[in-house]
Amino acid sequence: MPDVEKSQALSGRGIAGSLDGRQLALGNRRMLEEFGLQPGELLDTAQRWEAEGRTLSWLVESAPQPRVLGLFAFGDSLKDGAAAAIAALDARHIRSHLITGDNRGSARVVAEALRIDDVHAEVLPADKAATVATLKQGGAVVAMVGDGINDAPALAAADVGIAMGGGTDVAMHAAGITLMRGDPRLVPAALEISRRTYRKIQQNLFWAFIYNLVGIPLAALGFLSPVVAGAAMALSSVSVVSNALLLKTWKPQD
Repeated sequence: MPDVEKSQALSGRGIAGSLDGRQLALGNRRMLEEFGLQPGELLDTAQRWEAEGRTLSWLVESAPQPRVLGLFAFGDSLKDGAAAAIAALDARHIRSHLITGDNRGSARVVAEALRIDDVHAEVLPADKAATVATLKQGGAVVAMVGDGINDAPALAAADVGIAMGGGTDVAMHAAGITLMRGDPRLVPAALEISRRTYRKIQQNLFWAFIYNLVGIPLAALGFLSPVVAGAAMALSSVSVVSNALLLKTWKPQD
């Protein structure tokens, strides 16, 4: 099979290139409309596949006369642990939104399987970032999880960007957190360990402040000998470090 020449990504729509001198493009319904084309006799098939939750890609010859050549349907399977991850977030009173460039039928099937109420389908990459910005304007602290090039703008726009392991380099660079594996259950685990770490910081600052608040006046008034004061300072450091090391005992819930 000959190599594709002059290939280019059509952001949020598909991909285009030249094959054997023919200008071809493969993409979604938005791309089809940009070429001024209609599904024609494939409309019924497209609607049936979309209702089944499949992602559709239209094969188009863009020049010299645009025309539809074919239709492909792809089915996505949920990652192991995806439903458990959403349930864990719900248990922490964290509201989940599904933002995808796929068609509404495919998005609906996935959302129903995961019990997600807020669905944003057929969204362009820039619009994903706009959706994140809108949620932030409503007063929410927004964490965005993604793994693709199209997710990068939204990852950068979120308060917390989380890139899945095995995703694109662009997504990882845009995110503040990169998970080492593509297991969705690591998302609530990452949020939980972050909360526990912040709580440990608060506890350690409290104990360090108390030691100094009590110890410095006593030492200044002569109630503490240098030996006792030095021992108290060492004890302060030991207690703070020991409290921090307790984080090593934490294990994510399965």
